[in-house]
Amino acid sequence: MRFGRRIYYEKETGNVIHDTGERFGDVIETTLEQDFRAYISLAERVPETVGMLQLDYGQYSQDFMECSGYRVDVSGNEPKLVFSYPDGTEESEEPVYQPPLSEQVMILKTTVAEQQQTIDDLTLAIADILGT
Repeated sequence: MRFGRRIYYEKETGNVIHDTGERFGDVIETTLEQDFRAYISLAERVPETVGMLQLDYGQYSQDFMECSGYRVDVSGNEPKLVFSYPDGTEESEEPVYQPPLSEQVMILKTTVAEQQQTIDDLTLAIADILGT
């Protein structure tokens, strides 16, 4: 069995309270109530003030390996995980959080493919006009 990580966060701020990490092997999936009893960081909280993101096994694994921090963006309609990454310079006082790089790369790949298709279509149209 393989289970993705659960990220518990403060609903008001998006600050991460507890990350269960990924689990695999001879493990069982726990309920939210079991997690609140098992983890001290959750047991001392009022459950209604805590949100949870359930990730798939391996989801954002590269982002977690390369990030310098992460939190939950609670400003929109749906909470989203955002990461901060080291930029090779001195650490700034306040980390800059952004969508996962893996998602940004996927969006860029899609955009490049769409732009290449447009270029190909225009090239064919010009060739037809010129009769070549």
